[in-house]
Amino acid sequence: MPVWNEVDEEIRRMRASLEQWQQQDGSWRFCFENSLLTDAYMIIVLRTLEVPQEALIKQLHDRIAAEQEPNGAWKVYQDEADGHLDTTVNAYFALLYSGYSQKTDEPMMKAARFITSKGGIKQVKTFLTKVFLATAGQYPWPSSIMIPLEFLLLPLTSPVNFFDFSGFARVHFAPVLIMADLKFVRKNAVTPDLSDLTLPVRQEHESPRGFQELLKEVHTGIKQLTSLPQQLHKRAIRYAETYMLERIEADGTLYSYATCTLLMILSLLALGYDKNHPTITAALNGLYSMLWNINGKVHLQNSPSTVWDTALLAAALQQAGTSPDHPSIAKAVHYLHGLQQSKLGDWKFHVAHPIAGGWGFSESNTINPDVDDTTAALRAIHVTAQRNPKYQDVWNRGLNWVLSMQNKDGGWPAFERGITNKLLTLVPIDGASAAAIDPSTADLTGRTLEFLGATAGLDIRQTFVHRGADWLFSNQEADGSWYGRWGVCYIYGTWAALTGLMAVRTKPDHPAVQKAVDWLLSIQNEDGGWGESCSSDSFKHYVPLGASTPSQTAWALDALIAVCDEPLPAIRKGMRQLLLLLHKDDWTTRYPTGAGLPGSFYSNYHSYRFIWPLFTLSNYQKKYEHL
Repeated sequence: MPVWNEVDEEIRRMRASLEQWQQQDGSWRFCFENSLLTDAYMIIVLRTLEVPQEALIKQLHDRIAAEQEPNGAWKVYQDEADGHLDTTVNAYFALLYSGYSQKTDEPMMKAARFITSKGGIKQVKTFLTKVFLATAGQYPWPSSIMIPLEFLLLPLTSPVNFFDFSGFARVHFAPVLIMADLKFVRKNAVTPDLSDLTLPVRQEHESPRGFQELLKEVHTGIKQLTSLPQQLHKRAIRYAETYMLERIEADGTLYSYATCTLLMILSLLALGYDKNHPTITAALNGLYSMLWNINGKVHLQNSPSTVWDTALLAAALQQAGTSPDHPSIAKAVHYLHGLQQSKLGDWKFHVAHPIAGGWGFSESNTINPDVDDTTAALRAIHVTAQRNPKYQDVWNRGLNWVLSMQNKDGGWPAFERGITNKLLTLVPIDGASAAAIDPSTADLTGRTLEFLGATAGLDIRQTFVHRGADWLFSNQEADGSWYGRWGVCYIYGTWAALTGLMAVRTKPDHPAVQKAVDWLLSIQNEDGGWGESCSSDSFKHYVPLGASTPSQTAWALDALIAVCDEPLPAIRKGMRQLLLLLHKDDWTTRYPTGAGLPGSFYSNYHSYRFIWPLFTLSNYQKKYEHL
């Protein structure tokens, strides 16, 4: 059967399936599967609280245990070399803490040997690993957390202040700084002892000079605060506590993230809260609502992707020919309408005249909108907003919010405008370079331009659009690719940049465009698809996966389709492989292509094998139907 007929048939099949999977409230719900770290930390917190949740702890234990490699280690992603020390330490400690694995079990003995071979638990690098071990008395409170708690009191006018950090960093730092300040440790009768894995460690390196400069700025600012040291410290503790409590969502979670919610629970214990305090109970209930059953094994999602999935699927179905009047689209638009944010979150501090109007990643998220979710929601409601005055204000406020997030350099960040102080990336914490700030990125800038061009009807004749395109041209890699921050990785960034540039009417023969096309063609797999390893994120250059994945193949094809007036042989070959991948079920279809923290946290969006292929199939059909 010709590829054209197969594409048409596949689109019809996917539309029918997706319409059946839609929930009554108009949403689509898929698992946002992350690393096993959230599962391990959940066990640690439940055991610390001595909460009687045996069935849940056993299910979390079983999922972690099932992921162990034959050499005793755990990996962050399938093709990682031999194992990941931090992930293995987290898994080992959580399994022991659960009580359902013992040190004398053969799998645990293998894990211990792997940890020892890597230098023991003192060699862990990940910030969260150190913190959770420290709270259980298995690791000294990291000396790298040298920022005094009084730092939180510095005003926004200070050269460096708490709100210069990204929102993600802030909601994790606040509880950690409380616990580090109080040197919090909570053990009980079942807390494992990892002293046998605490090997001698070489002397810690001196903090980088840049961080010394940061500390100097912080201490200078603190000296200018008008309070006695003891009163100032008490104020700082109260501020940190209030900062967390004021950002608790209706479901009880902090900022709708599992990781910082777990840290908040421990920090409240450090502050003297009873383990049965209503705030802690509500937080646990919020975490329980994030649990997902994957083939009989329970996983704690770090932040459910319901808004993201629903917005993208509603837009993809309309692109595939589903009428905006169809019940599935009408229900999805109504669902999204109810989740447009009306509160002024922390993002307001860097915007001259803040007006709420964005969307967040999860439906419990009411104060932490992001650019990607907002443009996705606006794509989904666009046609409805044109027809129905009820949605016109929704559209206007959403568009205004997106435009207000543009950085001074012309690009777009993920969450907050102006969080670009590179000095903060020198905090001696693993992952700080990626998580401490929220700069412009190729994927967010490209995706925003694609929305502004394809949906909002704007192009490079508008100054702010032109500035966005210029940012992309200035940040292209030497090989023609772009690095994507929130997806894996260079394929993702290049797809976002190319589709964005084409949507705002950049010429297809532009040198930067042609260089990117040549790069995509050069990395196509023999089977016609595309696949990139998560290792790219750590090495900061493209690393082939050696196999093709559905989402990465769809991204590469969509980028080529956006540029090419006629389907190249490579596009036709890629389409055949994409059609095959849609009916495949193995490790390649489950490979994580969502990025979080380089080298330690990646996500398998269960929705991605439907969302991006459907967009690509539809765009292929529309672009080349006249040929």
